[in-house]
Amino acid sequence: MDGSQRRTLRTATDLAREGLTADPRIAEVAARYAIAVTPHVLDLIDRADPADPVAAQYVPTAAELVATPDERADPIGDDAHSPVKGIVHRYADRALLKPTHACAVYCRFCFRREMVGPGGAALDAEELAAAVAHIRATPAIREVILTGGDPLVLSARRLAALLAELAAIDHVDWLRIHTRIPVAEPSRVTDELVAALKTSKAVWVAIHVNHANELSLEVQAACAKLVDAGIPLVSQTVLLKGVNDDADTLDALFRALAKNRIKPYYLHHGDLAPGTSHFRTTLERGQGLMRELRMRLSGLAQPVYVLDIPGGAGKVPVGPAYLGDDGTVADPRGGKHGYP
Repeated sequence: MDGSQRRTLRTATDLAREGLTADPRIAEVAARYAIAVTPHVLDLIDRADPADPVAAQYVPTAAELVATPDERADPIGDDAHSPVKGIVHRYADRALLKPTHACAVYCRFCFRREMVGPGGAALDAEELAAAVAHIRATPAIREVILTGGDPLVLSARRLAALLAELAAIDHVDWLRIHTRIPVAEPSRVTDELVAALKTSKAVWVAIHVNHANELSLEVQAACAKLVDAGIPLVSQTVLLKGVNDDADTLDALFRALAKNRIKPYYLHHGDLAPGTSHFRTTLERGQGLMRELRMRLSGLAQPVYVLDIPGGAGKVPVGPAYLGDDGTVADPRGGKHGYP
């Protein structure tokens, strides 16, 4: 079967047929949370490695059936800040626009896993018009962030029309798009898609990637196509136990991103989404990793370690502190130095 005929794996039966899992409980996981593994992602998985970091991100396990008391369906409080369907407005100067709930792939740790999936339809024409009207009527909004779901699953035609409409709003300074598409399905980064991203306002693209193994040659080429077209790229990464929670792995990822002209932007602490406790590290672990990376990496290759406070209070940096209460400053190795 050639590449054009291969299809995305979406069911427990699909995964079993490919030898990715034989656990009968996966059918129960699939009944609750969406599954999608694209042919490109499938090719990146090392079948001989039971701890493969790519498989861990996309192939479901029975651990997802275990929900802890502190987990919640809406872990970062989107619902409480949604004045109009499709809009989340938590910060005065920026708002999220969610035109679709569908993604090319479904991450097993997703904080919107209760909301996204094949049944999560895009906003209809009336709902989308109402969402854009809210942005147009709110001068404080200077940045519009398209998320979802994944905005780049929309056709180039629909995406171009939406971005042009948003860019025409005087008080909007720039647009940002959060996506997995260049990593999970790089063949979708076509000339038509790139053209759709060109507007009268700056468009930034934030690419979600968690491990250097995801940066295949095809992914690098897709990202280069965007950068060469004048579209700046940043990255967001989730700190995941067993996937990237060690300094060597994060070092390799952030260096690879910077080499490909992608600025590491955020390292997210894992959110309290249902069935994801097996992925979460402690904050102390994340802070220790950031302290180690401070010694290894240029600032160009370092993201900000952030926590989205449960309940909608907002995103805050939670990296290690270097300024002590005793008037000293700690260096990355832990040594203390006086400073007047």
